[in-house]
Amino acid sequence: MRDKRPTISDIAKAAGVSTGAVSYALNGRPGVSETTRRRVMDIADRLGWVPSSAARSLSDGRANAIGLVVDRPARELGVEPFFVQLIAGIQDALADGPTALLLQVTDDATAELEAYRRWWAGRRVDGVLLADLRADDPRVDLVRELGLPTVVLAEPVLPDLPCVWTDDESAVAEVVEYLVALGHRRIVRVAGPDTFVHTRIRSKAFTEAAARLGLRDARAVHADYSDEAAARVTRRVLTGAEPPTAMVFDNDVMAVSALAVAHELGIPVPDRLSIVAWDDSALCRLVRPALTAVRRPIAERGATAVRLLLDVIGGGEPRHVKTSDPELVPRSSTGPVSDQALSPRR
Repeated sequence: MRDKRPTISDIAKAAGVSTGAVSYALNGRPGVSETTRRRVMDIADRLGWVPSSAARSLSDGRANAIGLVVDRPARELGVEPFFVQLIAGIQDALADGPTALLLQVTDDATAELEAYRRWWAGRRVDGVLLADLRADDPRVDLVRELGLPTVVLAEPVLPDLPCVWTDDESAVAEVVEYLVALGHRRIVRVAGPDTFVHTRIRSKAFTEAAARLGLRDARAVHADYSDEAAARVTRRVLTGAEPPTAMVFDNDVMAVSALAVAHELGIPVPDRLSIVAWDDSALCRLVRPALTAVRRPIAERGATAVRLLLDVIGGGEPRHVKTSDPELVPRSSTGPVSDQALSPRR
């Protein structure tokens, strides 16, 4: 029994009953006595028998799996904690049930679309989670065409697809208000790619907050979430004629990279430059000075998305679910603006 997976025939032989009786007992169907049912269940447990997922799929049409494609370069995923936290939340929600996560990583949009087609045609998943929603996202039309149950990890911009979202707009406004309260007027936001819906939503919130607070020197530049791109952007911005007194980054990796560039240029943080990171993580807490960060409920978002997707797969009504709100966590990388920081570079 140690060399192969135990079968119903093995259980029947050990129990001295027919395979039909074992099937009735394991599936809770009438046709066997309660004594026989208990004996069969005890033997199945002792032998380490588990139901065949293939057999279950044939009987109820379920794959007992959900899919997630992460379309990011592997070099980014190796250092960015966001997806680790997201997957931890997903796995936590799946831990007590029969459903597994089918995960694929790619930096090819065509390969991602093909994965959904292949998974659905082969009955490998019952539904999927869509991350990093883009403007005019081709995945949206595809899942609609396939009839593939889907939950989008994004703001509720698609009325017909259920989503799980976090109020990024309010968090952006809170960060800008916090920096203004410290006396900052020249603020640069280093955003992710403009193709992402969440980037556009944050950019709009940043622009609106800056206008409302009368900031004429607040602007956004874009990078690709990597430390290399953040270093290049930060170096260019900080060596300009009127460098910012505060910078806000769309992820923790970029913020840590910016801190290193500031040290390289001899710019003290926070005396001449305040830095805020999006998505709090161990990286933010371990560097010196520790980074002020926006802590978002990433694991909660993953777990909530799983529960919503399983509900939709089971026939529940599609709906939009909002997570708990982000929290601004002030640390040593932000402080009041100094007269030295306000002076234009000569």
